[in-house]
Amino acid sequence: MKRIHRMMILIVLIFSSGFAAGIYYTNNTEQIQPLKQPAPVSQSSKLPVKKGIPKLSEVPEKVLMGYVQDYRDPKSIDYSNLSHILFSFAHPEKDGSISLNGDSALKNLRSVVRNAHRQDVKAILAVGGWFHINGGESYDYFKQAIADGSSRDRLVKELAGLAQNENLDGIDIDFEHPRSKEDAKYLAVFINKLSEVLHANGKVLSVAVHAKIHSVTGTEMGYVVYEPAMFMKVDYVNIMAYDGQWDGGYNARNLSPYSFTENIANYWGQLFDSQGIPKDKLVLGVPLYAQPADPAIKPVSYNAVISANPENAAKDKISLNGTEYYYNGANMMKKKTALALNHGFGGMMIWEVGHDAKGPFSLMGTIAEALQNTEESVKYYSLKNTK
Repeated sequence: MKRIHRMMILIVLIFSSGFAAGIYYTNNTEQIQPLKQPAPVSQSSKLPVKKGIPKLSEVPEKVLMGYVQDYRDPKSIDYSNLSHILFSFAHPEKDGSISLNGDSALKNLRSVVRNAHRQDVKAILAVGGWFHINGGESYDYFKQAIADGSSRDRLVKELAGLAQNENLDGIDIDFEHPRSKEDAKYLAVFINKLSEVLHANGKVLSVAVHAKIHSVTGTEMGYVVYEPAMFMKVDYVNIMAYDGQWDGGYNARNLSPYSFTENIANYWGQLFDSQGIPKDKLVLGVPLYAQPADPAIKPVSYNAVISANPENAAKDKISLNGTEYYYNGANMMKKKTALALNHGFGGMMIWEVGHDAKGPFSLMGTIAEALQNTEESVKYYSLKNTK
């Protein structure tokens, strides 16, 4: 009996163990999906999560900025290839107030702003320049206005007010040129304050700068001084990469040759890289005028060069009325535009709109086309308003 009793107990234990193991296995395998045999979608209790299409970063739009002098007839200006037009100039006074060249300049400014906006072009007021309407260089007026705290604050307030009241898109500062560390410091303080006010109101701020490179030696010019950190506060830095004819004694051929411009682009590109400043703030300036070999003779516009002979568009030097003139023709403008883009610059700038030729010989048109139709490395850049 004991043997039978033991056998019955053993059978019960074996059966109970097997039943418990089966329950355990079932409970723990219901939550496991075979790796090689995924359940059909129809059997899933959850719908698949839709992933959005990743946004491509917007390609930066390249600018073509053109200065225009205040006496130009606003109706004569071709805005079609420009992204920004810079009305030149408003003049700073030593007390921080602003002067325009009479009622005609104010009237022209307002016409330029209206005409520019009709064609989706930004209108900017340029302040400073080389000459002051009261006579002499603007340097002394500008220097005193930004060196004193009260006059500096007044200048910021007046420029911000002009931008609002005249429906401007921004202000361009052309202080020619800070000649000491003290000048550079005061300019930086002024730019910082003006930037805060303008940007708070949705306006842009640009600054025109000296090329900083000697056209003959290719070395950096130390007599023009900037605080690089200042450039972080502006939207565009317009490099005046011309007027090299005055370096080391007058020589018209040094106006703006390619090698000179190449050195300038290298200098500013390296400076911005070293300071961690985006290079697309940089805008390369080119001249739309021809410089005579004889300094006693006045320069002539590119329009005059083309009027003399349309074939001059393919040249960079001509003889006109017995005098040699040096300038940048269409091919040179294409090369310089490619240079700027290959350096990562934000676009091109011209001095000055009123000097351009009309129709198919327009250098603004040539530059605009080059900005849009470059080689593979930069062909993705676009320019607004290019036709």
